[in-house]
Amino acid sequence: MTVNALLEVRSGGCCELCKATEGLAAYEVTGGTDIGADASVYLCVTCKELLDDDVTRNPHHFMCLNDSMWTPVPAVQVLAWRILHTLAAGESWAQNALDMLYLDDVLMVWAKAGLPDENAEPTLDANGSVLQAGDTVTLIKDLDVKGAGFTAKRGTVVRGISLTDNPKHLEGKVNGTRIVLVAAYCKKA
Repeated sequence: MTVNALLEVRSGGCCELCKATEGLAAYEVTGGTDIGADASVYLCVTCKELLDDDVTRNPHHFMCLNDSMWTPVPAVQVLAWRILHTLAAGESWAQNALDMLYLDDVLMVWAKAGLPDENAEPTLDANGSVLQAGDTVTLIKDLDVKGAGFTAKRGTVVRGISLTDNPKHLEGKVNGTRIVLVAAYCKKA
């Protein structure tokens, strides 16, 4: 059986987080030692898009974790812990759920392996403001885009940025092309 087929049977044909039944697909929960279906969760399009983009964009969608975090499936528990950990700073319901969720030592190592390194250097804009994934920035300098044949003009607004492994760079779409930008040439909008 394929991973998707195994997950469909395990989940009863619904999202393992919110119980939606449309647009379901496997989502790998990285950082653990399990493979295949044991390291995956069956998610709907909405849950997957929020996880791939920014869970804080729609935190109330994940109130479903109050129920789904009690599953016996380790991958679902780990993913629920990661989402709740991310939301806990701004949502009291998420902090309450996180306080109730118990993971054994092995699962806690797996859960923490998927979090960004808290000791990592933050990405700062030209004014020294910390940039986060999903922020909107404005270019403060004309930038030649190598290989794309255009210049990103000063004042261009770049919405929904993504952070990279290098804290001096970020990614965003300019003129419909996804490019790497130097953070020092951007200011948070």
